[in-house]
Amino acid sequence: MLQVKDAMYPVNTPLIQSMSLVDAVTNILDSGYLGLPVVSDDKRVIGFLSEFDCLPYLLTDSYHCDSHVSVGDIMRNDPLTVASGMSVVDLAQQMGLDKPKVYAVVEADKLVGIITRSMLMKELNESLKRCKVVA
Repeated sequence: MLQVKDAMYPVNTPLIQSMSLVDAVTNILDSGYLGLPVVSDDKRVIGFLSEFDCLPYLLTDSYHCDSHVSVGDIMRNDPLTVASGMSVVDLAQQMGLDKPKVYAVVEADKLVGIITRSMLMKELNESLKRCKVVA
């Protein structure tokens, strides 16, 4: 059975609450993902910040050339996480229900990676190419 840990990618630079908007957006853009998890000092996922969340603040703050916004001010406080041992099939079905396209992956409540809809598609497509049973 393919698991989320087989398809996820590590997050090298998760966001922290005190990070500035500029630094957070730079990290998100550098990551190539639509958003990144926000973690506490002990790597527990406490939020999520997406491009969508940042855009209104970037627009306003760049117009005024002034920003005092931090990640903690604008992050989503109800991040969706998935366990690394979750079935890829189960997550794909869940993502098919108009859920977010990016999830933080956790083990023992600590961030270990990120998984996106495209990562799942890639893994399932490779499985199909190999005719490997996924469930």
